[in-house]
Amino acid sequence: MKIGNKFFAELFGTFVLVFGGCGTAIFAGGKVGFLGVAIAFGLTVVAMAYGIGHISGAHLNPAVSFGVWVNGRMTLKEMLCYWVAQIIGGIIAGLLLMVIAKSAGMTLGTFAANGYGDFFSAADVAGGYLQTSMWGAFLVEALLTFVFLMVILGVTDSRHANGKFGGLAIGLTLVLIHLISIPLTNTSVNPARSLGVAIFSENPLAMPQLWLFIVAPLVGACIAGLCYKCLGGCCKKEEK
Repeated sequence: MKIGNKFFAELFGTFVLVFGGCGTAIFAGGKVGFLGVAIAFGLTVVAMAYGIGHISGAHLNPAVSFGVWVNGRMTLKEMLCYWVAQIIGGIIAGLLLMVIAKSAGMTLGTFAANGYGDFFSAADVAGGYLQTSMWGAFLVEALLTFVFLMVILGVTDSRHANGKFGGLAIGLTLVLIHLISIPLTNTSVNPARSLGVAIFSENPLAMPQLWLFIVAPLVGACIAGLCYKCLGGCCKKEEK
């Protein structure tokens, strides 16, 4: 598949992820709750996995592409191309969400951005959020990205017998990840998702805290890429 096709597939897929997941949080979060938002993010991944997975692999996430590159399954050039596409897709989604919110007379507020500690106000805490520390947030984001990448690398392994169900497994894993971490960080595990809404957020800590939601997912993805490479190597030796 041509790199241009992959670029536009990743741009579109990341747009759908951010627009669908964050859009649910912004416009319907008060009614569907954490569970509904978690399911929305999972559904967008399932939809895109089966919709564009055959074109680009449906990474939709710079951390996923980084983990895949570390694992040796894509070139550096491809990864950088994916990063650009994903970031653009996330920002376009955030921009359109802002336009729609303003057209509906809404105040942007936090705007589904990620954060930790004082990022969450007393009202947020009353709504179920927790004011975790910076290092606690870093651990949560890195660990859950690690889990996410291990599942992705596993179900997309050429030796996996049930690869056709990979999109469903990945989507359900993302639902689980959101159920764990929405109360802690609003769940990132995806730098493009975080950037796409943070730049439009009215929360004064959204941009200053953004670095964590870029670095932590990349760290978790890197560790997963290396770990799965070791596990995969061991499996090949045993098969021989």
